[in-house]
Amino acid sequence: MSSAISVTEPIVFRWQPAEIIAIAPVTPWVKSFRLRCDLAHNYRAGQHVDVRLTAEDGYQAQRSYSIASVQDGSGTLELMVEALPDGEVSGWFSLCAEVGDRVELRGPIGGSFSWDGSDGGPLLLAAGGSGVVPLLAMLRRRVQAWPEIPAALIYSVRTRQEAIALPELERLDREGAGFDLHLATTRETGGRRIDAALVAGALLRLGRPEKVFICGSNRFVGAASDLIVAAGIAPGVIRTERFGG
Repeated sequence: MSSAISVTEPIVFRWQPAEIIAIAPVTPWVKSFRLRCDLAHNYRAGQHVDVRLTAEDGYQAQRSYSIASVQDGSGTLELMVEALPDGEVSGWFSLCAEVGDRVELRGPIGGSFSWDGSDGGPLLLAAGGSGVVPLLAMLRRRVQAWPEIPAALIYSVRTRQEAIALPELERLDREGAGFDLHLATTRETGGRRIDAALVAGALLRLGRPEKVFICGSNRFVGAASDLIVAAGIAPGVIRTERFGG
């Protein structure tokens, strides 16, 4: 099959240029990258993009990254990239990327794993590690336009130090504006893994969710899905996205 782009091909399939305009640390292993690109004008919270790098010798590497931001009219979007061992794309972002560098993006992708206020609530979110990024975008969209919709986030990480955007999430929780954070640290003294009691506690305050989004490793998504279904939530309202591992 030819790889040429036809004049009728949807723009989601086209590679488009993007320029890095800001870089900031998020955790010791995750950095935020703000990119200026045309795709910033047309995406939903929860969606992701493909990122492609091209070396001087023509070698190309690509990987998918969830969008952390929401549309704000700035013409930019935010990606949060975790440095992974032997990761070609993540390694470049972590060690080499500088403001002014250009990459290519394709998307947005993932219509079923996306949310806007008109889709309804209450909203139950569950994330493992860097799987919180698309859910963070949903929470940011909620704050931006739909703060009256109740939401809860069950967030499992190894340590607090590894929790992405924890100050932002804890601030939202403290403000008590219809959002509750349920943090589970698996490798700290007194920590815990996601379990039936944690899910029950989240549902007790939230009520019965109309939308459930779960994102993380295969193992996390499987465990969280089973626990949420066992708590009486219909499988049909659950949407999942799995990161490798």
